[in-house]
Amino acid sequence: MRLALLPAAVCLLPAAVFSAPPEAGLSYGPRPAYLISKLPAGPLKDKLQSCAAQTPARTDFSIGHRGAPLMFPEHTVESNVAAAQMGAGILECDVTFTKDLELVCRHAQNDLHTTTDILTTDLAETCIQPFTPANGGTPANAECRTSELTLAEFRSLQPKMDSADRTAVTPEAYQGGTAAWRTTLYAGGAALMTHADSIALFKSLGAKFTPELKSPAVAMPFNGFTQADYAQKLINEYKAAGIPPADVWVQSFNLKDVLYWIEHEPAFGRQAVLLDNSYRREGFDANNPDTFPLDFAELHAQGVNYLAPPMWMLVTLDNGRIVPSAYANEAKAAGLKLITWTLERSGPLASGGGWYFQSVRDAAAGDGMAYQLLDVLAQDVGVEGVFSDWPATVTYYANCMGL
Repeated sequence: MRLALLPAAVCLLPAAVFSAPPEAGLSYGPRPAYLISKLPAGPLKDKLQSCAAQTPARTDFSIGHRGAPLMFPEHTVESNVAAAQMGAGILECDVTFTKDLELVCRHAQNDLHTTTDILTTDLAETCIQPFTPANGGTPANAECRTSELTLAEFRSLQPKMDSADRTAVTPEAYQGGTAAWRTTLYAGGAALMTHADSIALFKSLGAKFTPELKSPAVAMPFNGFTQADYAQKLINEYKAAGIPPADVWVQSFNLKDVLYWIEHEPAFGRQAVLLDNSYRREGFDANNPDTFPLDFAELHAQGVNYLAPPMWMLVTLDNGRIVPSAYANEAKAAGLKLITWTLERSGPLASGGGWYFQSVRDAAAGDGMAYQLLDVLAQDVGVEGVFSDWPATVTYYANCMGL
């Protein structure tokens, strides 16, 4: 993707967080070299190895997906600082709201039971579904929402890796369940963020912005707060911070949100991103245009310029080779710019890569597949940017290829 701080009283994060020079300390770390070593011999491996001595540079092609949640608790200061240090040029805050209608960074309004310690605090009594222990074949469960908390209560929570031990019989045990290929090493002391905090932090890190307006888990209007109010409040916080619209890619799965921005905030609407969940429609086939629920030409005529499906919808296999899907070709032909998600979210790829690699799983023989897929997305599909749970992987590729 060629994708003013708020007043001190509003931004409550430590001032030291915002003091780092924008380009200080960029590093790839060991992972890109590891992935490249797992590639089969050939031109792609040769090209990527030839860049081993390059100096890391920030690139808008590399987008931090909730920061760098492969190893850091998502949507925290620490996760986003790590992503920026890996050269991510654009960082994400998934936006939802609290009981007192303040915008905060959470992947879902109702994920506090898996992303924070709420179940082990006095605020557990606010959860709309209290913790229930595993019992026989019934897994442990809970549901806790930001919309049940004030901003002050939200800030009192301790973030953790997104996980739950569904075999747990106590709230304390339920805090576990982190995937073996992730880690809890950096979870201690991580800091939650409001949306306004994220704007201040990302600006200080030299990064741009891609907030996603999350679908509410509550009925709207909520305490008089309409969906339009919600969409507008997100934009207002960028205006209050003096952020140029050209540095912001607002996202939503809801076409009505995107069209609202196009109509009411055209400077921001020009880069509004429609996230596509067409895969949820029965019968959808990324290689059969007759099954596409979206009319790409109509979208573009309505002013939508960016479309963001998951990676697997953009590719398919042709005699074992990864190639663009019909979906990718049709969307590009209609004039839509493509962004995609999410690299480094699948764990080890020897078993096929799971959901994000489903259309090319038969070609997945190991971790080097991450770069094979990325190369097709960049060179053949022509995506503008790639979300990653570990942005160094994408930054290295983009720097090597001049993206």
